[in-house]
Amino acid sequence: MAIGLSVSRVIAVSLSLTSPGAQFANFNSLLVMGQSDVIDTQTRIMSFSSLAGVAAVFGTTAPEYLAAVAYFSASPQPTQLYIGRWAQAATNGRMFGGTLSAAQQLLSIFTAVSSGGFKIQVDAAASPVNVASINLSGAANLNAVATLITTALTGASIGATCTWTGANFVFKSTTTGAASKVKPLQAPTSGTDLSALLGCTAAFSGAYEVDGIAAETLLSAVNTLDSLSTYWFALNDDACTSAVDADRQAVAAYIEASSLPHMYGFTSTAAAALSTATSTDIGPVLQALGYQRTFVVYSSKSLYAACAAWGDLLTINLAGSDTMITLAFKPMTGIGPELLNANQAAALDSKGYNYYATYQNGVSIINNGWCVCSSPTANQIFIDEMFGALALANQIQTNGFNALVAQKKIPQTDAGTHLLANALETACLAFVANGYLAAGTWTGSGFGQLSTGDRLPKGYYIYQPPVSSQQAADRVARKSVPLQIAAKTAGAIHSANIALTVNP
Repeated sequence: MAIGLSVSRVIAVSLSLTSPGAQFANFNSLLVMGQSDVIDTQTRIMSFSSLAGVAAVFGTTAPEYLAAVAYFSASPQPTQLYIGRWAQAATNGRMFGGTLSAAQQLLSIFTAVSSGGFKIQVDAAASPVNVASINLSGAANLNAVATLITTALTGASIGATCTWTGANFVFKSTTTGAASKVKPLQAPTSGTDLSALLGCTAAFSGAYEVDGIAAETLLSAVNTLDSLSTYWFALNDDACTSAVDADRQAVAAYIEASSLPHMYGFTSTAAAALSTATSTDIGPVLQALGYQRTFVVYSSKSLYAACAAWGDLLTINLAGSDTMITLAFKPMTGIGPELLNANQAAALDSKGYNYYATYQNGVSIINNGWCVCSSPTANQIFIDEMFGALALANQIQTNGFNALVAQKKIPQTDAGTHLLANALETACLAFVANGYLAAGTWTGSGFGQLSTGDRLPKGYYIYQPPVSSQQAADRVARKSVPLQIAAKTAGAIHSANIALTVNP
Protein backbone atom coordinates (compact mmCIF):
# COMPACT_ATOMS: atom_id res chain seq x y z
CA MET A 1 0.00 0.00 0.00
CA ALA A 2 1.34 3.49 -0.93
CA ILE A 3 2.47 5.64 2.01
CA GLY A 4 3.37 9.29 2.36
CA LEU A 5 1.61 12.50 1.45
CA SER A 6 -0.93 12.60 -1.33
CA VAL A 7 0.41 13.82 -4.65
CA SER A 8 -2.86 15.79 -4.98
CA ARG A 9 -1.37 18.31 -2.53
CA VAL A 10 0.85 19.38 -5.43
CA ILE A 11 -0.92 18.27 -8.61
CA ALA A 12 -4.66 17.71 -8.50
CA VAL A 13 -6.22 16.03 -11.54
CA SER A 14 -9.97 15.99 -12.12
CA LEU A 15 -11.08 13.43 -14.69
CA SER A 16 -14.23 13.79 -16.80
CA LEU A 17 -15.21 11.89 -19.91
CA THR A 18 -16.66 13.87 -22.79
CA SER A 19 -19.83 12.83 -24.55
CA PRO A 20 -19.17 11.03 -27.87
CA GLY A 21 -21.85 13.18 -29.51
CA ALA A 22 -24.24 12.24 -32.28
CA GLN A 23 -23.10 9.92 -35.06
CA PHE A 24 -23.32 10.69 -38.76
CA ALA A 25 -26.15 8.69 -40.36
CA ASN A 26 -25.22 5.48 -42.19
CA PHE A 27 -25.68 6.43 -45.84
CA ASN A 28 -24.30 3.07 -47.00
CA SER A 29 -27.35 1.09 -45.89
CA LEU A 30 -30.07 -0.38 -48.11
CA LEU A 31 -33.40 -1.70 -46.83
CA VAL A 32 -34.94 -4.29 -49.14
CA MET A 33 -38.61 -4.84 -48.38
CA GLY A 34 -39.82 -8.43 -48.81
CA GLN A 35 -42.97 -10.41 -48.20
CA SER A 36 -41.63 -13.92 -47.58
CA ASP A 37 -42.97 -15.42 -44.35
CA VAL A 38 -39.52 -15.56 -42.75
CA ILE A 39 -39.08 -12.41 -40.65
CA ASP A 40 -41.91 -12.08 -38.14
CA THR A 41 -43.87 -8.86 -37.71
CA GLN A 42 -42.33 -8.15 -34.30
CA THR A 43 -38.72 -8.52 -35.41
CA ARG A 44 -39.59 -6.74 -38.71
CA ILE A 45 -36.01 -6.16 -39.86
CA MET A 46 -32.77 -8.14 -40.04
CA SER A 47 -29.24 -7.00 -40.84
CA PHE A 48 -26.84 -8.79 -43.22
CA SER A 49 -23.25 -8.14 -44.25
CA SER A 50 -22.94 -10.89 -46.84
CA LEU A 51 -24.92 -12.96 -49.32
CA ALA A 52 -24.15 -16.09 -47.33
CA GLY A 53 -25.97 -14.61 -44.36
CA VAL A 54 -29.07 -13.94 -46.45
CA ALA A 55 -28.98 -17.48 -47.85
CA ALA A 56 -28.79 -18.96 -44.34
CA VAL A 57 -32.06 -17.22 -43.41
CA PHE A 58 -34.04 -17.13 -46.67
CA GLY A 59 -32.57 -19.98 -48.73
CA THR A 60 -31.45 -19.43 -52.30
CA THR A 61 -34.78 -19.12 -54.12
CA ALA A 62 -36.61 -16.41 -52.16
CA PRO A 63 -37.01 -12.98 -53.82
CA GLU A 64 -35.12 -11.44 -50.90
CA TYR A 65 -32.12 -13.63 -51.70
CA LEU A 66 -32.27 -12.77 -55.41
CA ALA A 67 -32.39 -9.06 -54.56
CA ALA A 68 -29.36 -9.55 -52.30
CA VAL A 69 -27.49 -11.29 -55.15
CA ALA A 70 -27.92 -8.21 -57.34
CA TYR A 71 -26.89 -5.90 -54.50
CA PHE A 72 -23.80 -7.78 -53.32
CA SER A 73 -22.60 -8.40 -56.90
CA ALA A 74 -21.42 -4.79 -57.17
CA SER A 75 -17.66 -4.16 -57.21
CA PRO A 76 -16.51 -2.86 -54.79
CA GLN A 77 -18.97 -4.82 -52.71
CA PRO A 78 -21.36 -3.07 -50.30
CA THR A 79 -21.26 -4.19 -46.71
CA GLN A 80 -24.65 -3.32 -45.20
CA LEU A 81 -28.04 -4.75 -46.17
CA TYR A 82 -31.27 -4.73 -44.20
CA ILE A 83 -34.23 -6.88 -45.14
CA GLY A 84 -37.64 -5.86 -43.82
CA ARG A 85 -40.99 -7.63 -43.71
CA TRP A 86 -44.13 -6.49 -45.52
CA ALA A 87 -47.21 -8.42 -44.34
CA GLN A 88 -49.11 -8.11 -47.61
CA ALA A 89 -51.41 -10.90 -46.35
CA ALA A 90 -52.73 -11.47 -42.83
CA THR A 91 -50.16 -13.29 -40.70
CA ASN A 92 -50.31 -16.25 -38.31
CA GLY A 93 -49.84 -15.95 -34.56
CA ARG A 94 -46.66 -17.68 -33.42
CA MET A 95 -44.77 -18.74 -30.33
CA PHE A 96 -41.02 -18.65 -30.93
CA GLY A 97 -38.99 -20.82 -28.64
CA GLY A 98 -35.64 -19.62 -27.39
CA THR A 99 -32.47 -20.72 -29.15
CA LEU A 100 -31.38 -24.12 -27.85
CA SER A 101 -27.73 -24.69 -27.04
CA ALA A 102 -25.84 -27.62 -28.53
CA ALA A 103 -26.38 -29.54 -25.31
CA GLN A 104 -30.10 -28.77 -25.34
CA GLN A 105 -30.36 -29.96 -28.94
CA LEU A 106 -29.10 -33.47 -28.22
CA LEU A 107 -31.57 -35.86 -29.84
CA SER A 108 -31.21 -38.27 -26.92
CA ILE A 109 -32.94 -35.74 -24.64
CA PHE A 110 -36.05 -35.94 -26.79
CA THR A 111 -36.03 -39.64 -27.69
CA ALA A 112 -35.95 -40.41 -23.96
CA VAL A 113 -39.53 -39.07 -23.82
CA SER A 114 -42.16 -41.76 -24.44
CA SER A 115 -45.11 -39.97 -22.85
CA GLY A 116 -44.60 -36.24 -22.93
CA GLY A 117 -46.93 -33.31 -23.05
CA PHE A 118 -47.62 -29.63 -22.48
CA LYS A 119 -50.48 -27.18 -22.26
CA ILE A 120 -51.03 -24.74 -25.13
CA GLN A 121 -53.44 -21.85 -25.64
CA VAL A 122 -54.22 -20.98 -29.27
CA ASP A 123 -56.36 -18.18 -30.74
CA ALA A 124 -59.57 -17.53 -28.78
CA ALA A 125 -59.26 -20.51 -26.44
CA ALA A 126 -60.29 -19.39 -22.96
CA SER A 127 -57.63 -21.50 -21.24
CA PRO A 128 -54.66 -23.70 -22.13
CA VAL A 129 -55.48 -27.15 -23.55
CA ASN A 130 -53.57 -30.20 -22.34
CA VAL A 131 -51.74 -32.22 -25.03
CA ALA A 132 -50.54 -35.58 -23.70
CA SER A 133 -49.06 -38.98 -24.60
CA ILE A 134 -46.50 -37.63 -27.09
CA ASN A 135 -44.02 -40.40 -27.89
CA LEU A 136 -40.72 -39.05 -29.26
CA SER A 137 -38.68 -42.22 -28.85
CA GLY A 138 -38.64 -42.95 -32.58
CA ALA A 139 -37.65 -39.47 -33.79
CA ALA A 140 -34.69 -39.52 -36.16
CA ASN A 141 -33.92 -35.80 -35.75
CA LEU A 142 -35.41 -32.58 -34.37
CA ASN A 143 -37.46 -32.04 -37.51
CA ALA A 144 -39.11 -35.37 -36.77
CA VAL A 145 -39.69 -34.23 -33.17
CA ALA A 146 -41.57 -31.21 -34.52
CA THR A 147 -43.60 -33.43 -36.87
CA LEU A 148 -44.63 -35.75 -34.04
CA ILE A 149 -45.72 -32.74 -31.97
CA THR A 150 -47.76 -31.40 -34.88
CA THR A 151 -49.47 -34.79 -35.17
CA ALA A 152 -50.33 -34.63 -31.47
CA LEU A 153 -51.74 -31.11 -31.87
CA THR A 154 -53.92 -32.28 -34.75
CA GLY A 155 -55.09 -35.25 -32.72
CA ALA A 156 -56.12 -32.89 -29.92
CA SER A 157 -58.07 -30.74 -32.42
CA ILE A 158 -55.75 -27.79 -31.83
CA GLY A 159 -55.21 -25.53 -34.85
CA ALA A 160 -51.46 -25.16 -34.63
CA THR A 161 -48.27 -26.67 -36.02
CA CYS A 162 -44.74 -27.10 -34.74
CA THR A 163 -41.53 -26.68 -36.77
CA TRP A 164 -37.82 -26.86 -36.04
CA THR A 165 -35.77 -24.02 -37.62
CA GLY A 166 -32.33 -25.42 -36.93
CA ALA A 167 -31.99 -23.31 -33.78
CA ASN A 168 -35.40 -23.26 -32.10
CA PHE A 169 -38.92 -24.65 -32.15
CA VAL A 170 -41.79 -22.51 -33.42
CA PHE A 171 -45.51 -23.06 -32.81
CA LYS A 172 -47.76 -21.45 -35.41
CA SER A 173 -51.52 -21.01 -35.38
CA THR A 174 -53.34 -22.20 -38.50
CA THR A 175 -55.48 -19.05 -38.48
CA THR A 176 -54.44 -15.54 -39.53
CA GLY A 177 -55.22 -11.98 -38.51
CA ALA A 178 -55.30 -10.07 -35.25
CA ALA A 179 -57.12 -12.88 -33.40
CA SER A 180 -54.45 -15.43 -34.30
CA LYS A 181 -52.32 -16.14 -31.23
CA VAL A 182 -50.16 -18.81 -29.61
CA LYS A 183 -49.33 -18.35 -25.94
CA PRO A 184 -46.20 -19.77 -24.23
CA LEU A 185 -46.40 -23.45 -23.37
CA GLN A 186 -47.08 -24.64 -19.82
CA ALA A 187 -46.39 -27.88 -17.96
CA PRO A 188 -48.84 -30.73 -18.74
CA THR A 189 -51.32 -32.26 -16.37
CA SER A 190 -49.23 -35.44 -16.34
CA GLY A 191 -46.31 -37.05 -18.13
CA THR A 192 -42.92 -35.64 -19.04
CA ASP A 193 -42.95 -31.83 -19.37
CA LEU A 194 -41.92 -30.95 -22.94
CA SER A 195 -42.55 -27.20 -22.63
CA ALA A 196 -39.10 -26.40 -21.21
CA LEU A 197 -37.32 -28.98 -23.39
CA LEU A 198 -38.75 -27.22 -26.43
CA GLY A 199 -37.67 -23.82 -25.11
CA CYS A 200 -41.20 -22.50 -25.48
CA THR A 201 -42.09 -21.38 -21.96
CA ALA A 202 -42.47 -17.76 -20.89
CA ALA A 203 -39.42 -18.15 -18.64
CA PHE A 204 -37.11 -19.60 -21.31
CA SER A 205 -34.46 -17.09 -22.41
CA GLY A 206 -35.16 -15.69 -25.87
CA ALA A 207 -38.67 -17.11 -26.19
CA TYR A 208 -41.34 -14.70 -27.39
CA GLU A 209 -44.82 -14.66 -28.88
CA VAL A 210 -46.01 -12.68 -31.89
CA ASP A 211 -49.70 -12.21 -32.53
CA GLY A 212 -50.98 -12.28 -36.09
CA ILE A 213 -51.85 -9.02 -37.81
CA ALA A 214 -54.25 -8.05 -40.57
CA ALA A 215 -52.93 -7.47 -44.07
CA GLU A 216 -51.13 -4.13 -44.37
CA THR A 217 -50.22 -1.84 -47.24
CA LEU A 218 -46.64 -1.49 -48.39
CA LEU A 219 -46.70 2.11 -47.18
CA SER A 220 -47.81 0.99 -43.72
CA ALA A 221 -44.94 -1.50 -43.56
CA VAL A 222 -42.40 1.14 -44.62
CA ASN A 223 -43.80 3.55 -42.04
CA THR A 224 -43.47 0.91 -39.33
CA LEU A 225 -39.87 0.13 -40.28
CA ASP A 226 -39.05 3.83 -40.36
CA SER A 227 -40.25 4.18 -36.77
CA LEU A 228 -37.81 1.55 -35.47
CA SER A 229 -34.43 2.39 -33.97
CA THR A 230 -32.56 0.88 -36.91
CA TYR A 231 -31.77 3.64 -39.41
CA TRP A 232 -31.64 2.88 -43.14
CA PHE A 233 -30.92 5.37 -45.91
CA ALA A 234 -31.95 3.63 -49.13
CA LEU A 235 -35.21 1.78 -49.77
CA ASN A 236 -36.01 -0.86 -52.38
CA ASP A 237 -39.02 -3.15 -52.80
CA ASP A 238 -37.97 -5.32 -55.76
CA ALA A 239 -38.49 -8.40 -53.56
CA CYS A 240 -42.16 -7.47 -53.00
CA THR A 241 -43.68 -9.50 -55.82
CA SER A 242 -47.20 -8.33 -54.93
CA ALA A 243 -46.38 -4.60 -55.06
CA VAL A 244 -48.21 -2.58 -57.72
CA ASP A 245 -47.68 0.94 -59.03
CA ALA A 246 -50.19 2.40 -56.56
CA ASP A 247 -48.11 0.98 -53.68
CA ARG A 248 -44.95 2.52 -55.07
CA GLN A 249 -46.56 5.87 -55.69
CA ALA A 250 -47.64 5.98 -52.04
CA VAL A 251 -44.17 5.00 -50.82
CA ALA A 252 -42.50 7.57 -53.08
CA ALA A 253 -44.72 10.30 -51.61
CA TYR A 254 -43.74 9.20 -48.10
CA ILE A 255 -40.01 9.20 -48.86
CA GLU A 256 -40.25 12.62 -50.50
CA ALA A 257 -41.87 14.12 -47.40
CA SER A 258 -39.71 12.29 -44.85
CA SER A 259 -37.80 14.42 -42.35
CA LEU A 260 -35.15 11.69 -42.25
CA PRO A 261 -32.64 11.41 -45.08
CA HIS A 262 -33.99 8.63 -47.30
CA MET A 263 -34.00 7.74 -51.00
CA TYR A 264 -36.14 5.20 -52.84
CA GLY A 265 -35.18 3.25 -55.96
CA PHE A 266 -36.93 0.28 -57.55
CA THR A 267 -37.20 -1.71 -60.78
CA SER A 268 -39.98 -1.50 -63.35
CA THR A 269 -40.43 -4.18 -65.99
CA ALA A 270 -43.45 -2.54 -67.67
CA ALA A 271 -43.14 -2.75 -71.46
CA ALA A 272 -45.13 0.51 -71.71
CA ALA A 273 -42.00 2.32 -70.53
CA LEU A 274 -40.55 1.86 -74.03
CA SER A 275 -43.30 3.85 -75.74
CA THR A 276 -44.19 7.52 -75.74
CA ALA A 277 -47.77 6.60 -76.65
CA THR A 278 -48.65 5.98 -73.00
CA SER A 279 -48.09 7.99 -69.85
CA THR A 280 -49.71 5.68 -67.29
CA ASP A 281 -46.61 3.61 -66.47
CA ILE A 282 -44.90 4.44 -63.18
CA GLY A 283 -42.09 6.59 -64.61
CA PRO A 284 -44.13 9.46 -66.04
CA VAL A 285 -46.65 9.23 -63.18
CA LEU A 286 -43.92 9.91 -60.61
CA GLN A 287 -42.14 12.32 -62.95
CA ALA A 288 -45.26 14.50 -63.13
CA LEU A 289 -45.25 14.68 -59.33
CA GLY A 290 -41.71 16.05 -59.37
CA TYR A 291 -40.26 13.52 -56.92
CA GLN A 292 -36.56 14.16 -56.33
CA ARG A 293 -35.63 11.34 -53.93
CA THR A 294 -36.95 8.48 -56.07
CA PHE A 295 -35.46 6.74 -59.08
CA VAL A 296 -36.73 3.94 -61.30
CA VAL A 297 -34.63 1.46 -63.28
CA TYR A 298 -36.35 -0.08 -66.29
CA SER A 299 -35.36 -3.66 -67.08
CA SER A 300 -36.90 -6.38 -69.19
CA LYS A 301 -34.20 -8.81 -68.02
CA SER A 302 -34.31 -8.66 -64.23
CA LEU A 303 -36.72 -7.86 -61.41
CA TYR A 304 -33.77 -6.67 -59.30
CA ALA A 305 -31.90 -4.19 -61.52
CA ALA A 306 -32.37 -1.33 -59.05
CA CYS A 307 -30.70 -3.43 -56.34
CA ALA A 308 -27.63 -3.63 -58.56
CA ALA A 309 -27.71 0.17 -58.96
CA TRP A 310 -27.92 0.59 -55.20
CA GLY A 311 -24.95 -1.75 -54.84
CA ASP A 312 -22.87 0.59 -57.02
CA LEU A 313 -23.95 3.76 -55.21
CA LEU A 314 -23.81 2.63 -51.58
CA THR A 315 -20.11 1.84 -51.59
CA ILE A 316 -19.24 5.57 -51.52
CA ASN A 317 -17.00 6.40 -48.57
CA LEU A 318 -18.17 9.89 -47.64
CA ALA A 319 -15.19 10.30 -45.29
CA GLY A 320 -12.71 9.47 -48.05
CA SER A 321 -10.85 11.47 -50.68
CA ASP A 322 -12.33 11.76 -54.21
CA THR A 323 -14.74 8.92 -53.46
CA MET A 324 -17.96 10.36 -54.95
CA ILE A 325 -19.21 8.66 -58.10
CA THR A 326 -21.86 9.24 -60.71
CA LEU A 327 -24.18 6.28 -61.18
CA ALA A 328 -24.24 6.74 -64.94
CA PHE A 329 -21.84 4.60 -67.01
CA LYS A 330 -21.45 1.96 -64.32
CA PRO A 331 -21.83 -1.77 -65.02
CA MET A 332 -24.62 -3.86 -63.52
CA THR A 333 -23.02 -7.17 -62.63
CA GLY A 334 -25.43 -10.05 -63.12
CA ILE A 335 -28.08 -7.93 -64.88
CA GLY A 336 -28.78 -8.52 -68.56
CA PRO A 337 -28.41 -5.35 -70.66
CA GLU A 338 -31.17 -4.01 -72.92
CA LEU A 339 -30.73 -3.95 -76.69
CA LEU A 340 -32.72 -0.82 -77.55
CA ASN A 341 -33.40 1.21 -80.66
CA ALA A 342 -33.18 4.99 -80.62
CA ASN A 343 -36.93 5.48 -80.21
CA GLN A 344 -37.11 3.16 -77.20
CA ALA A 345 -34.16 4.87 -75.53
CA ALA A 346 -35.72 8.27 -76.18
CA ALA A 347 -38.99 7.12 -74.60
CA LEU A 348 -37.17 5.91 -71.48
CA ASP A 349 -35.24 9.18 -71.30
CA SER A 350 -38.34 11.34 -71.66
CA LYS A 351 -40.12 9.47 -68.87
CA GLY A 352 -37.31 9.78 -66.34
CA TYR A 353 -36.20 6.13 -66.32
CA ASN A 354 -32.70 4.75 -65.85
CA TYR A 355 -31.73 1.65 -67.81
CA TYR A 356 -28.82 -0.67 -68.50
CA ALA A 357 -28.17 -0.81 -72.24
CA THR A 358 -25.62 -2.05 -74.76
CA TYR A 359 -23.92 0.39 -77.13
CA GLN A 360 -22.65 -0.31 -80.63
CA ASN A 361 -19.12 -0.66 -79.28
CA GLY A 362 -20.28 -3.65 -77.28
CA VAL A 363 -20.10 -1.90 -73.89
CA SER A 364 -23.11 -2.01 -71.54
CA ILE A 365 -23.62 0.84 -69.05
CA ILE A 366 -26.23 2.45 -66.81
CA ASN A 367 -27.86 5.32 -68.67
CA ASN A 368 -28.92 8.65 -67.14
CA GLY A 369 -28.35 8.03 -63.42
CA TRP A 370 -31.06 10.50 -62.48
CA CYS A 371 -34.04 10.83 -60.19
CA VAL A 372 -37.50 10.30 -61.64
CA CYS A 373 -38.33 14.02 -61.80
CA SER A 374 -35.73 14.47 -64.55
CA SER A 375 -36.13 14.67 -68.30
CA PRO A 376 -33.61 15.27 -71.12
CA THR A 377 -34.60 18.93 -71.27
CA ALA A 378 -35.59 20.03 -67.76
CA ASN A 379 -35.23 19.58 -64.01
CA GLN A 380 -32.32 17.18 -64.11
CA ILE A 381 -31.50 15.98 -60.60
CA PHE A 382 -29.01 13.15 -60.56
CA ILE A 383 -29.03 10.32 -58.04
CA ASP A 384 -25.48 10.96 -56.83
CA GLU A 385 -26.28 14.67 -56.50
CA MET A 386 -29.29 13.99 -54.27
CA PHE A 387 -27.32 11.36 -52.33
CA GLY A 388 -24.57 13.89 -51.66
CA ALA A 389 -26.99 16.70 -50.78
CA LEU A 390 -28.80 14.58 -48.18
CA ALA A 391 -25.49 13.38 -46.74
CA LEU A 392 -24.05 16.91 -46.58
CA ALA A 393 -27.18 18.22 -44.85
CA ASN A 394 -26.97 15.40 -42.31
CA GLN A 395 -23.27 16.04 -41.69
CA ILE A 396 -23.92 19.76 -41.16
CA GLN A 397 -26.77 18.96 -38.76
CA THR A 398 -24.63 16.42 -36.87
CA ASN A 399 -21.65 18.77 -36.59
CA GLY A 400 -23.85 21.62 -35.39
CA PHE A 401 -25.50 19.41 -32.77
CA ASN A 402 -22.17 18.07 -31.52
CA ALA A 403 -20.75 21.58 -31.28
CA LEU A 404 -23.54 22.53 -28.89
CA VAL A 405 -23.05 19.34 -26.86
CA ALA A 406 -19.25 19.49 -26.67
CA GLN A 407 -18.91 23.05 -25.38
CA LYS A 408 -19.72 24.19 -21.85
CA LYS A 409 -21.72 26.80 -23.68
CA ILE A 410 -21.56 28.71 -26.94
CA PRO A 411 -22.15 32.35 -26.07
CA GLN A 412 -24.52 34.55 -28.07
CA THR A 413 -21.67 36.62 -29.40
CA ASP A 414 -19.99 36.93 -32.76
CA ALA A 415 -17.16 34.77 -31.42
CA GLY A 416 -19.63 32.18 -30.19
CA THR A 417 -21.42 32.09 -33.52
CA HIS A 418 -18.04 31.65 -35.19
CA LEU A 419 -17.49 28.48 -33.12
CA LEU A 420 -20.73 27.10 -34.53
CA ALA A 421 -19.82 28.23 -38.05
CA ASN A 422 -16.46 26.44 -37.76
CA ALA A 423 -18.27 23.17 -37.04
CA LEU A 424 -20.38 23.63 -40.16
CA GLU A 425 -17.29 24.44 -42.20
CA THR A 426 -15.72 21.17 -41.10
CA ALA A 427 -18.66 19.37 -42.69
CA CYS A 428 -18.27 21.33 -45.93
CA LEU A 429 -14.53 20.59 -46.03
CA ALA A 430 -15.23 16.85 -45.78
CA PHE A 431 -17.48 17.07 -48.84
CA VAL A 432 -14.88 19.03 -50.77
CA ALA A 433 -12.45 16.21 -49.93
CA ASN A 434 -14.79 13.44 -51.06
CA GLY A 435 -15.44 15.20 -54.35
CA TYR A 436 -19.05 16.31 -53.89
CA LEU A 437 -18.26 20.05 -53.61
CA ALA A 438 -15.78 22.03 -55.68
CA ALA A 439 -14.90 25.59 -56.62
CA GLY A 440 -17.29 27.15 -59.12
CA THR A 441 -19.50 30.07 -60.03
CA TRP A 442 -22.54 30.70 -57.83
CA THR A 443 -25.68 30.94 -59.98
CA GLY A 444 -28.24 31.10 -57.19
CA SER A 445 -29.55 34.13 -55.32
CA GLY A 446 -27.02 36.06 -53.30
CA PHE A 447 -26.87 36.60 -49.53
CA GLY A 448 -24.35 38.15 -47.15
CA GLN A 449 -21.32 39.16 -49.23
CA LEU A 450 -22.21 36.61 -51.96
CA SER A 451 -23.80 37.78 -55.22
CA THR A 452 -25.06 35.86 -58.22
CA GLY A 453 -22.14 35.24 -60.56
CA ASP A 454 -19.50 35.30 -57.80
CA ARG A 455 -16.95 32.54 -57.72
CA LEU A 456 -16.84 30.22 -54.72
CA PRO A 457 -13.11 29.41 -54.54
CA LYS A 458 -13.55 26.91 -51.69
CA GLY A 459 -16.70 25.31 -53.09
CA TYR A 460 -18.83 26.77 -50.30
CA TYR A 461 -19.55 30.01 -48.47
CA ILE A 462 -20.86 30.41 -44.93
CA TYR A 463 -22.54 33.65 -43.97
CA GLN A 464 -22.61 34.62 -40.31
CA PRO A 465 -24.61 37.80 -39.66
CA PRO A 466 -23.57 39.94 -36.69
CA VAL A 467 -25.24 39.19 -33.39
CA SER A 468 -26.18 42.89 -33.15
CA SER A 469 -28.68 42.29 -35.97
CA GLN A 470 -30.56 39.66 -33.96
CA GLN A 471 -34.09 40.34 -32.78
CA ALA A 472 -34.55 40.59 -29.02
CA ALA A 473 -37.10 37.75 -28.92
CA ASP A 474 -34.65 35.37 -30.60
CA ARG A 475 -31.91 36.36 -28.20
CA VAL A 476 -34.15 35.74 -25.19
CA ALA A 477 -35.04 32.34 -26.69
CA ARG A 478 -31.28 31.62 -27.00
CA LYS A 479 -31.42 31.14 -30.74
CA SER A 480 -28.38 31.57 -32.93
CA VAL A 481 -28.38 34.16 -35.65
CA PRO A 482 -29.45 32.43 -38.91
CA LEU A 483 -26.40 30.92 -40.59
CA GLN A 484 -26.55 30.45 -44.36
CA ILE A 485 -24.43 28.14 -46.49
CA ALA A 486 -23.94 28.25 -50.25
CA ALA A 487 -22.50 24.96 -51.56
CA LYS A 488 -21.37 24.34 -55.14
CA THR A 489 -21.43 20.74 -56.35
CA ALA A 490 -18.60 19.40 -58.46
CA GLY A 491 -21.12 17.85 -60.87
CA ALA A 492 -20.07 15.24 -63.41
CA ILE A 493 -19.58 15.08 -67.17
CA HIS A 494 -22.17 12.80 -68.77
CA SER A 495 -21.70 13.70 -72.43
CA ALA A 496 -19.37 15.64 -74.73
CA ASN A 497 -19.42 17.20 -78.18
CA ILE A 498 -16.10 16.91 -79.97
CA ALA A 499 -15.28 18.72 -83.21
CA LEU A 500 -12.72 16.89 -85.30
CA THR A 501 -11.13 18.66 -88.24
CA VAL A 502 -8.88 16.58 -90.46
CA ASN A 503 -6.55 18.39 -92.84
CA PRO A 504 -4.94 16.32 -95.61
